[in-house]
Amino acid sequence: MAGPAFFDLSGHVALVTGGNGGIGLGMASGLAQAGAAVAIWGTNPEKNDRALEALKGHGTSVAAFRCDVGDERQVDAAIADTLATFGKVDSCFANAGVSGRTSAFVDMTLDDFKAVTRVNLEGTFLTLRAAARHLVERGEGGSLVGVASLAAISGQARGEHYAATKGGIVAMVKAIAVELARHGVRANTLLPGWVETDMTEQLFAWPRFEERVKPRMPIGRWGRPEDFAAIAVYLASPASQFQNGDTILLDGGYSVF
Repeated sequence: MAGPAFFDLSGHVALVTGGNGGIGLGMASGLAQAGAAVAIWGTNPEKNDRALEALKGHGTSVAAFRCDVGDERQVDAAIADTLATFGKVDSCFANAGVSGRTSAFVDMTLDDFKAVTRVNLEGTFLTLRAAARHLVERGEGGSLVGVASLAAISGQARGEHYAATKGGIVAMVKAIAVELARHGVRANTLLPGWVETDMTEQLFAWPRFEERVKPRMPIGRWGRPEDFAAIAVYLASPASQFQNGDTILLDGGYSVF
């Protein structure tokens, strides 16, 4: 493989939840291109199959498992199936998430709030806990990554439930980073900005949103799933062995303009 050896992930096994589309598939593709075997978890069998076919083109071992990360039993089963297939997991990207029903805060119901926290926060907890148990027991270190959002650090009107989950991920991962460092396990959080995915498709198609938000993108475009390939490789690889407890913002400069 061309490039520095510490970006060669041959022999590495990466797990990406929500890896069947959007940012998750972008990260999974980058990891596979770097030589890693990749397991993706997703709830949609058809999307899983399509993602699997795309990932196979990179010439590494890949597998897809159906899993609702908000269900503890499904997470336990999926991690067992992943380990049975690959023998180990070296890095875990807890990326699965939902945006939830948008409404004014005063009209938001508790059910609306819980529907988002169940997947985004509880699902991230269950996923990272499952991976951490394996990494600690195995005793060879590893990398845990929680995928949050720009919403964790900026006010997102009509998205208080989503923002709360993403802020919670940042805080939780910092705690994990401190606790598990003695086991050689590092933990960091990614904060994507505005990225073109199925989740943002309708919003980006709204002319008023594009007129008001896109001019604030110094890079001049929306983010793309492939923009997250390289950072995934970095965080999985030995190159990031001193990076721990950090929040890494990838937003094309939106937050500083």
